[in-house]
Amino acid sequence: GQHGLRLGQPRLSARRLGLRRLFGRAQMSAYRPGLHGLLDLYGCPAVLLRDAAALEGAMRAAAQQAGATILSAHFHTFGAGGGVTGVLLLAESHITIHTWAEHSFAAADIFLCGSLKPETAAQSLQTALRAQSATWREYPRGERLFDAA
Repeated sequence: GQHGLRLGQPRLSARRLGLRRLFGRAQMSAYRPGLHGLLDLYGCPAVLLRDAAALEGAMRAAAQQAGATILSAHFHTFGAGGGVTGVLLLAESHITIHTWAEHSFAAADIFLCGSLKPETAAQSLQTALRAQSATWREYPRGERLFDAA
């Protein structure tokens, strides 16, 4: 069978989880898990996009500038002249990157929980990777988390 989310499954409500009783209604309605941003970087020097150590350094600096706590990192280079994929696991979620050095392009995913601002990390990455242009999209996560069931 298929794995993953099935349409029509009941979603967990705050009431089912017992969170209203624990946290109180006022705090619950204001809480959101965080912001998830997608960053496309164009016109980056290919030499940077092939350098896993440089990318890790740029991502660590971005996480620190955003106030995040780094738990671990893992990076993989796709052969001679290839791009890199990497992840920083954060106490507040994650920052990932995948690069296409042959196209001078990098795609980053920045999800930060609580009040941290992923745009701070995005601006840091854009500068560090010397992107000629960038596209940033930001999505609030858990908007319906505490809807009435």
